[in-house]
Amino acid sequence: MSWGTELWDQFDNLEKHTQWGIDVLEKYIKFVKERTEIELNYAKQLRNLSKKYQPKKNSKEEEEYRYTSTRAFLATLNEMNDYAGQHEVISENMTSLITGELTRYVQELKQERKSHFHDGRKAQQHIETCWKQLEASKRRFERDCKEADRAQQYFEKMDADINVTKADVEKARQQAQLRHQMAEDSKAEYSSTLQKFNSEQHDHYYTHIPNIFQKIQEMEERRIVRIGESMKTFAEVDRQVIPIIGKCLDEITKAAESIDHKNDSQLVIEAFKSGFEPPGDVDFEDFTQPMKRTVSESSLSNSRGDGKSEPKFGGKSKGKLWPFIKKNKLMSLLTSPHQPPPPPPASASPSAVPNGPQSPKQQKEPLSHRFNEFMTSKPKIHCFRSLKRGLSLKLITLNTQVWSLIEGAGPEDFSNLPPEQRRKKLQQKVDELNKDIQKEMDQRDALTKMKDVYIKNPQMGDAASVDHRLAELGQNIEKLRLEAQKFEGWLAEVEGRLPARTEQARRQSGLYEAQNTSAVNSCAQDRESSPDGSYTEEQSQETEMKVPATDFDDEFDDEEPLPTIGTCKALYTFEGQNEGTISVAEGEMLYVIEEDKGDGWTRIRRNEDEEGYVPTSYVEVYLDKNAKDVYKSLQKISE
Repeated sequence: MSWGTELWDQFDNLEKHTQWGIDVLEKYIKFVKERTEIELNYAKQLRNLSKKYQPKKNSKEEEEYRYTSTRAFLATLNEMNDYAGQHEVISENMTSLITGELTRYVQELKQERKSHFHDGRKAQQHIETCWKQLEASKRRFERDCKEADRAQQYFEKMDADINVTKADVEKARQQAQLRHQMAEDSKAEYSSTLQKFNSEQHDHYYTHIPNIFQKIQEMEERRIVRIGESMKTFAEVDRQVIPIIGKCLDEITKAAESIDHKNDSQLVIEAFKSGFEPPGDVDFEDFTQPMKRTVSESSLSNSRGDGKSEPKFGGKSKGKLWPFIKKNKLMSLLTSPHQPPPPPPASASPSAVPNGPQSPKQQKEPLSHRFNEFMTSKPKIHCFRSLKRGLSLKLITLNTQVWSLIEGAGPEDFSNLPPEQRRKKLQQKVDELNKDIQKEMDQRDALTKMKDVYIKNPQMGDAASVDHRLAELGQNIEKLRLEAQKFEGWLAEVEGRLPARTEQARRQSGLYEAQNTSAVNSCAQDRESSPDGSYTEEQSQETEMKVPATDFDDEFDDEEPLPTIGTCKALYTFEGQNEGTISVAEGEMLYVIEEDKGDGWTRIRRNEDEEGYVPTSYVEVYLDKNAKDVYKSLQKISE
């Protein structure tokens, strides 16, 4: 099967067919190019999708990725990046192995096709030239033969005419012979040209054209084979990335299987656990018997008014959230010292000490107003239990609002946070400081080694040039260590205090329940023993007075201190001899927890257990703006 023998007369059709083959190849190249563009766009969209849902740095979303479900989602996003990368690999391989190769091959194919058909056209032109020469020789031979016949007929006519001279006859004879000779020559030339044409025609149709058509056939077959190989490569490129894509999908499956709902639940506990105990049960209060409210009010006011010991409430219920303050702090918060502050020493310079107020004012903070309102405004106070629980619930609500305000602007020791959250924050801070210390130590070690090299090889550098940097690193390390020790101390305090506090709360809660039961029973007995079936608040109060006086103090002792709003420096020594004041030494640095309210006194803290009032003119105050704003917000909330 050869195009040269079977299609010897289909030169034009073969030319059209080979051009169609090249068009098919170019169409396939265009198809592969569009496929690579689709793969690139798909990979780009996948990467953008993965990037869109990646957690933003230094945002709240980063904290959410500690849960196994969100970590699995993050792993899915990362695997989608790798998945997109494999589609980019498909695009690159198709471009290099198919598009690029076929584009070069098409150019070569066009050149080869052009050469083959040029040779075919040349052979066609040659055989056509030979045919034209044969036709010319044939026409010339035919013309000479006709002229020779006419010359012969003219000679015979002249020879038969008796009136024609002998000379004219001879001339006609010679002309006839000449024409015969020319006819013979034309015949010989025609015969020679015919033989030559037949030979050329045989070579054309049996040698030249078959060879040319055979080359064209081989060229077309190579094109067909090449496009088939490209299609195989097209599939192989996809097949090569299937294992890697499978690994990506396996990793996504593995990440999904790593989701641990129990662990996520525990993380929620760690994230939001406050460390407080839940409130105890609400006791039953019997209102079936009429009560003498006026007597109850007078007994309550008498118990608060005279200088005798105050009635102690029963054991505390679980989880009382008295925010910010202890009992002694609450009492001192209700009233500042009832006397004007002493003037500063005479040696004080006017510029250094502000003028003290002329007359102090009774300090009334929003919390004290609220406490007094609870103590005096309700005409129906049946027992201290109701008053105590109502105040606790109000302060719990206030505490919840405060935490949302001071979350971003709290004290350095995180004392504004619940115990468990404070422990976590302190541990995180300690870890960060330890990392910073290790980083500084690594830099110091590297500089030390560099200095040793400089000492051994002075030509490499000056050893003294790194001394300044080494000194700075040493100072930085010392500062970081002191900072870490400070936070570790706070952390040890929290970790050592939390279990004891929890156990104590449980014991006191149990004590309170037992005491409260006995108190309720006593109230019931008093009602039964009353002649008119009623009881007085004085009797109830006497019963309450018999309860051990330990729990109302502890109700406040377990809570966190007031947040600091700044610092202050003692300009003079002050001996705090009155109740609610605190002694300070000149030059001592302390924390400010309450500004001067116009009465000339400022409330300060030395440590967790020592705080009180000092004359404002004796200290120089440096307020923290953020803490001050939070403090004002607390006042607005309490009001």
